[in-house]
Amino acid sequence: MILVDSALAKRQAENKPVRVAMVGAGFMGRGIALQICKYTFGMELVAIANRDTAKAKQAYTQADVLDVREVSNLSQLEENIRIGKYSITDDAMLLCEAEGIDAVIEVTGAVEFGTNVALRAIQNGKHIIMMNAEVDGTVGPILKVYADKAGVVFTNADGDQPGVEMNLFRFVKGLGVKPVLCGNIKGLHDPYRNPTTQEGFAKKWGQNPAMVTSFADGSKISFEQAIVANGTGMQVAKRGMHGPTVAGGTSLKDVVQNLYPLEDLIEGPGIVDYVVGAEPGPGVFVLGTHDHPIQQHYLNLYKLGEGPLYLFYTPYHLCHFEVPNTVARAVLFHDAALTPIGKPYVEVVATAKTDLKAGQVIDGIGHYMTYGLCENATTTAEQRLLPIGVAEGCVLKHDIAKDKVLTYDDVILPEGRLVDQLREEQAQYFGAATDASREQYLKHKAGKEVSLS
Repeated sequence: MILVDSALAKRQAENKPVRVAMVGAGFMGRGIALQICKYTFGMELVAIANRDTAKAKQAYTQADVLDVREVSNLSQLEENIRIGKYSITDDAMLLCEAEGIDAVIEVTGAVEFGTNVALRAIQNGKHIIMMNAEVDGTVGPILKVYADKAGVVFTNADGDQPGVEMNLFRFVKGLGVKPVLCGNIKGLHDPYRNPTTQEGFAKKWGQNPAMVTSFADGSKISFEQAIVANGTGMQVAKRGMHGPTVAGGTSLKDVVQNLYPLEDLIEGPGIVDYVVGAEPGPGVFVLGTHDHPIQQHYLNLYKLGEGPLYLFYTPYHLCHFEVPNTVARAVLFHDAALTPIGKPYVEVVATAKTDLKAGQVIDGIGHYMTYGLCENATTTAEQRLLPIGVAEGCVLKHDIAKDKVLTYDDVILPEGRLVDQLREEQAQYFGAATDASREQYLKHKAGKEVSLS
């Protein structure tokens, strides 16, 4: 991002680096550590938390940081930060509480745990960068409320497809073009994939089979497009989105005018959606319209065609390479790459991947029992549909047929989870009729800090 490089260079020259900590040291976390430690001047990754500290140490070692100290309490961590030493720990909450840390990157992909990390970081006045669309798409709007009250930034990341979409959305809107669709380009979509079918691919790339499955079965893209909707005010045209498939290698530019019903785009706030098989993949795109005939003439001259839809696209997303930009935007400019603008607009609901039986305990996202589908938040609330972000650990009351969307009435929720508490708060807060009643709700919450497990 322009300005970020200059601002970080200034921090480097002043020997006042942005200090960031990271929770999670898996495939993506190791990439982030490498990028910050070796290639991002003016920023330091001062601590990594992971339940297996050997993996946290590995992330540093891969980045040629060899002098690492394991810590078990706050005073040890804060002393290491003070003297410029790097820390690893199995206690993520230490990173959220320690003095001297400007921002926390959450990169676990776990919903309940990631929710705890995000809220604790916010409560301790730290910016929180979510490489965790699952948390963001489940309780992001209420976490944004907490972040605003604390004066910190709650944001998804540059480099991940939702962040790239949002950057493109802002660019297009700044041109005076009205964005009517934010789109994601996929190479595969099969809702019945599972960790067994994806094991070979995961092994080849050194990734988690369940995470890989969440991409293949559509759960991940549903979360990604949901948080784009929540950051723009867009909705979905239908449950699950249109998601057209085109022949592999087809140029998006050649087919985009006919992929989506025009009325779904130009009537209402616009939609989020995706396409399978188009090039350039795995990029993102924004479709926009312009109502001024002279500007339409210029857009045609500049090879964007005659309209009514104008295609803007970014042909890549570089994930961990771009995460430091998000940290810098939050800390130095108080700017979010992608954050909810208010109430939820789109949710991700749990759908049976196979026939399910009463008494079964639902497994996690990207596993064997459920896949996620986008649905408009109003419909989700009216029909009491079960968000997939809260489905793990729920006990089924009834048999559920394959491809049926689950509801809250179909399950028994686990007790004592923060994610369920925040879901209830989110519904109450955004269900309030006026800004005054929302403020009254926040005053009621004041002094009753959410307890963390």
